[in-house]
Amino acid sequence: MNARRSLWLVTNPASGSNNEAALDALERCCGEHGFHVVQRSAFPDEDLPTPAALDQANVDHVAVFTGDGTINALLTGLAGWGGAVLVLPGGTMNLLYHRLHGERTMEQAIAAVGAGEATLRRPGVVRCEWGTAFAGMLAGPGTSWGRVREAMREADVLEVASEAVEAIEETLAGDMIACVAPRLGLPEGYPLVSLIPRDDGMEIEAYHAKSAGEYVEQTWALLRRNFREGPHDVLGNVRTVRLASTQGNPFGLLVDGERVEAAAEVEFTLAACEVDLLATEADAD
Repeated sequence: MNARRSLWLVTNPASGSNNEAALDALERCCGEHGFHVVQRSAFPDEDLPTPAALDQANVDHVAVFTGDGTINALLTGLAGWGGAVLVLPGGTMNLLYHRLHGERTMEQAIAAVGAGEATLRRPGVVRCEWGTAFAGMLAGPGTSWGRVREAMREADVLEVASEAVEAIEETLAGDMIACVAPRLGLPEGYPLVSLIPRDDGMEIEAYHAKSAGEYVEQTWALLRRNFREGPHDVLGNVRTVRLASTQGNPFGLLVDGERVEAAAEVEFTLAACEVDLLATEADAD
């Protein structure tokens, strides 16, 4: 590998990890392991790099140090590009990072890539008409908790309280979501269904609150921005699934944390990422 490789670094000032000291330390770490940061884009104030811009700058490596939403926008925009993307842990959960690098620290991952120990992977992703998820897709009235997470990110206490009350109401009163093809889990559905991409299929987890105690437990997990700690059922691993609202109304989706309104019935499929990602774990899934 070349002694010094040009790198385009993508950041997001809204991410808690993206303070100036952390970014300076990241740039130094990249330099110590053979990368020269020739351009830095702070999304959303600045545009994400396009394949044309990267090729014009003669850059074939992009590092992204942001949350899931920005990673999603970047990878979607780079579909078909001939370079490689290094995903770094700049968000809350960093699910895609851990798929690619296991439990390595960011510094260890950069060092491994710099030493030529990384491989190129195109991991499985979840795709539907409303978008592609690289970290995961959430469906159902429970996606209203995404607004609570955003308010927490902005440290707006009153907004958090207001959105939490509305989210509880929507989760309790909203139409449940059921897996209809194949038929998996409870026919009466769940308030929140998670589709987690793996290379061999989509892992389906259904989150519920069958008792007052479980509802408190799930609410607490959501407020701490880690819904996966809440009570849930693992329904299976599939390559295609159709989810439907039990009352026939459109339901909400969180596509890598970004909320969209979908239809009353949606088909999700496993697809391959359309740009090469650098991985330091041979089989992180």
